[in-house]
Amino acid sequence: MSTLEANGKQLEVRKGDTILQALRRGGIHVPTICHMEGLLPSGTCRMCVVEVEGMGGLIPSCSFPAAEGMKVHTSTPTVLKTRKAIVELLLSNHPDDCLYCARNGNCDLANLAKEHGVRQRVFRGARKRMDKDSSSPAIVRDPEKCILCGKCVRVCEEVQGVSAIDFINRGSRAFVGTAFNDGMNVSSCINCGQCILVCPTAALSEKNYVAEVLRVLADPGKTVVVQHAPAVSVSIAEEFGAKPGTDFDGQMVAAMRRAGFDKVFDTSFTADLTIMEEGSELLKRVTEGGALPMFTSCSPGWIKFVEEFYPEFIPNLSTCKSPQQMMGAIIKSFWAKREGIEPRDIVSVSIMPCTAKKFECNRPEMGKDYVPDVDYVLTTRELAELFKVVGINPATLEPEGADSPFGERSSAGKLFGASGGVMEAAIRSAYFLLTGDEMKDYKIQDLRGMKGCKELRVQAGPVEVAAAVVSSLGQARKLMEEIKAGRNDLHFIEVMTCPGGCINGGGQPLGANMESVKARMAALYNIDREDHLRVSHKNTEVARLYKEFLGAPLGHLSHELLHTHYHKREVML
Repeated sequence: MSTLEANGKQLEVRKGDTILQALRRGGIHVPTICHMEGLLPSGTCRMCVVEVEGMGGLIPSCSFPAAEGMKVHTSTPTVLKTRKAIVELLLSNHPDDCLYCARNGNCDLANLAKEHGVRQRVFRGARKRMDKDSSSPAIVRDPEKCILCGKCVRVCEEVQGVSAIDFINRGSRAFVGTAFNDGMNVSSCINCGQCILVCPTAALSEKNYVAEVLRVLADPGKTVVVQHAPAVSVSIAEEFGAKPGTDFDGQMVAAMRRAGFDKVFDTSFTADLTIMEEGSELLKRVTEGGALPMFTSCSPGWIKFVEEFYPEFIPNLSTCKSPQQMMGAIIKSFWAKREGIEPRDIVSVSIMPCTAKKFECNRPEMGKDYVPDVDYVLTTRELAELFKVVGINPATLEPEGADSPFGERSSAGKLFGASGGVMEAAIRSAYFLLTGDEMKDYKIQDLRGMKGCKELRVQAGPVEVAAAVVSSLGQARKLMEEIKAGRNDLHFIEVMTCPGGCINGGGQPLGANMESVKARMAALYNIDREDHLRVSHKNTEVARLYKEFLGAPLGHLSHELLHTHYHKREVML
């Protein structure tokens, strides 16, 4: 440790720290636009400039190394004037449509303008005009609102390994776009929405379906049902002022009923159903022969990634639909028949932490007789918006439980929201299926945490199961290249598109830092620790569904409703 002085205060400096890191650790706020925690600094926006005695001029604190004895000043007149000028220049080519903007009330650029006292347009000139791209079913791109911070480009390339967007042209003609500046729908975008999480404006946002859902809720001729994913309940509370990691499950269910949904189902139920189908599929491949390693198929961004970049591994993907699509299929078959409702008169809505789920529900494979399994997907953010539109605050409501027959869920199914959770749930049940005995300790610590790649070997009777867990497609690409190069010691691989899993999905609350993501993950593990039902194979309602309707895992009807296929896609690079 060494020390520097900042605004007259002594701060500790760790080896390798930048000035910005030392300042933030010391509780001194410095505004940034282009900075991304965990990635190498680019130093392009210059919002983080400071003055350092003896150096002359302004220093970008995000990229300049901190050193012993430095005397740093973060709010001198020159620093403040420079930062204000940067904001004024950014606003000179920015639309004045804040009232109608998707980020109204939650815009980093607007917050910077307020913070620096920008109250009028100082620089005027001809504004660049560009068309909004609404071609994707998941993501809307509005280039006129882009401030060229480059964060979307970096997360797409450096974290996700997709590179669907990049800078086009130079200087004043530069903008961020797709290959050949085509629509997002024909790009290599995998719809993960990580770009939305880092975008400081509404240059990138999810395609919003709140108005459509409100319209069908008001239609007396439709039965509107809703399902909610495991990660949503531990994140939506943040949209209503609660601390990260607060579990709003019961209050959220109560709020959904008051919003007008006829039935509220828990997607964790079909997470348990997925374990029964996917676990049986894995055992069949191991014992009878089949493409190994088998990859999970719960994350639609990952599926599109394989279809585009690794089509030779499509046979390795589990044929199981995701829990969202399984729930949709069961609702419009078993439940519709039981209730005497025509599937076409059911509107199935799902609440997901993921923007790629919007793409998934639009896939032509995800339905039957031209009736989609799921009609609309709302993100966690959109559900909060819907509640606010109809005047409901979940925090004021008494908790309620989900509806049967899809209300019971194991905590193993709830763990699907965190990276490693699918694998942990699968191993708990696979161990039982292979040995007939329950695991002595359900907690599998090696699969938990934010680490991008984790591996585990479990001895289940005569069979050793070798498993791996990766989150973020950048990490997935590394493992795929190892397998392409000949690695063959793994049986089962869980891939989550987003770093940390669904708790950090592209549809989650904006502005969350890594500590918030970790709090959401900890909340899921806390639910698992305190639950009485911790394995999928003991879910009595899943067992009843097989007995009354599906027959058996991997049976004819299960294959028809719960399994699907994938295909190679052309890559636009």
